[in-house]
Amino acid sequence: MAHVVTQPCCKDAGCVAVCPVDCIHPTPAERLFRPSEMLYIDPEACIDCGACMDECPVDAIVPPEDITPETRPFVEINAAYYQDDPVPSPQPEPQLVEVGETQGVLRVAVVGSGPSAGYLVEALLAERRVPVEISILEKLPVPGGLVRFGVAPDHRSTKEITAGFLRAMGRKNVDVFLDVEVGKHVTHEDLLQHHHAVVYASGTSGDRAMDVPGEGMRGSVSAREFVAWYNGHPDYADRKFDLSCERAMIVGNGNVALDVARILSSDVSRLRKTDIAAHALESLAASRIREVVVLGRRGPEHAAFSTPELLGLTELPGVTVTASHSFTASTALARIRADVLAGCVAQSPAEGARRIHLQFLRSPVEVLGSGRVEGLRVAVNDPGSGTSVEDFPTGLVLRSIGFRGMPVRAVPFDDEHGTIPHRAGAVVDPRTDTPVPGVYTAGWIKRGPSGVIGSNRPCSAETATSIFSDFTAGKLTEPRGDRVSFSEFLLAAHPEHIDLHGWRRIDAQEKSAGRAVGRPRLKVVDRDELVAVGRGRTFAAG
Repeated sequence: MAHVVTQPCCKDAGCVAVCPVDCIHPTPAERLFRPSEMLYIDPEACIDCGACMDECPVDAIVPPEDITPETRPFVEINAAYYQDDPVPSPQPEPQLVEVGETQGVLRVAVVGSGPSAGYLVEALLAERRVPVEISILEKLPVPGGLVRFGVAPDHRSTKEITAGFLRAMGRKNVDVFLDVEVGKHVTHEDLLQHHHAVVYASGTSGDRAMDVPGEGMRGSVSAREFVAWYNGHPDYADRKFDLSCERAMIVGNGNVALDVARILSSDVSRLRKTDIAAHALESLAASRIREVVVLGRRGPEHAAFSTPELLGLTELPGVTVTASHSFTASTALARIRADVLAGCVAQSPAEGARRIHLQFLRSPVEVLGSGRVEGLRVAVNDPGSGTSVEDFPTGLVLRSIGFRGMPVRAVPFDDEHGTIPHRAGAVVDPRTDTPVPGVYTAGWIKRGPSGVIGSNRPCSAETATSIFSDFTAGKLTEPRGDRVSFSEFLLAAHPEHIDLHGWRRIDAQEKSAGRAVGRPRLKVVDRDELVAVGRGRTFAAG
């Protein structure tokens, strides 16, 4: 039996590069890479050398002897990929950037510190023919972005990917400036004066609305805010969510929706083993929610969640997962999902167990209530049902229908899609369709909220290639300030900012506090306390 890629797969694709027999697909160069849920090992070609295991940053690859009942379905999933598409599309030859010999040092400012920023820094540092100096600016007192504040706390292995990013941030030609916000402490123009290139890798901090009556009532919130709250984001730590109702409704059925459903339904004893924020753990312990309904407007064959996330949901202890519909599949991979859903359709709620119900072919039309949420009215999109609307009593409605980026002053923005317009990561002015010199973008703010963590790797590599190409072609303006002058400028503009040493103080304190209570870390969630710890000061609450 071959090695197997399992649920934590982040599509980082580092395993692809080290495989001596080219048995891991799709690769970033193949047409199926972007839409694929994960990577797959060919069971016929794998020679069990273990090189991929050593390279995997999230421990998603396991050898045959380590397969457990929970990971056994992935043996079939890996094999099914090659039944559907046994001949991978050929990989194009990598295109190298022409680099001159007298270009000097390329200075790049990266706004953001999440996965897209981390992969971008790695790509910039990997080009040994051009010396690079990098400034990383993060508006929060801690780095990590999506990994720290977006990845579910019970997906601990996925969070391990930050180790590589932090190593890159610790390189001697990289400066890290935390608790520094562009537009508040520094301007876009300040960055351009001190760097050849400025890259916005700031993610998506806004939400798409349902646009239905009653959406603004108390108890109707975005899943993004709820995720940030239970992950200890300092801007959301003081939010209050009423968990006193017996049913919660989640509108949307992507992986974030399943994460939220899983956290709401999990026994607190399970969550105590994670790095979930202490305030969230306390609130969830008192929760009265017994049922979570996950709504999808289309049929099950079009569900936005991945098969690995669905499998993980069905394995949740003490929770019954039911579904309204299954479907007839036409491919081996789709048949696995269809079989899991068919099992959920046949499942009856167990007495006393919590329940997650996957309800398809339903669209929200109105949030019901007087001042606060009392129910959700949905349209029935199934012509054969005989009804047009249904009302679900609930006290909590969470919309999980997509994120959108927020505009940055002086940087072009596509308001319709919530992204920065670009060509291969180089920002363009939509009015003239011409490049904006020295301005670039990467990650979700570049392409929209799609893919998993590793999907940012080829995205960021593309942006890095555009930067090198423009630099070596002489298209970038020489900055008026150097590395030292920028550090001095920031120190004068915001003396309380935190550097990488400050983050290491925060990291050490969180881990130490976590060990004392048997948890991986106990997150500091108060911004003032984070700054105090990062600056090496004693924090006095209140």
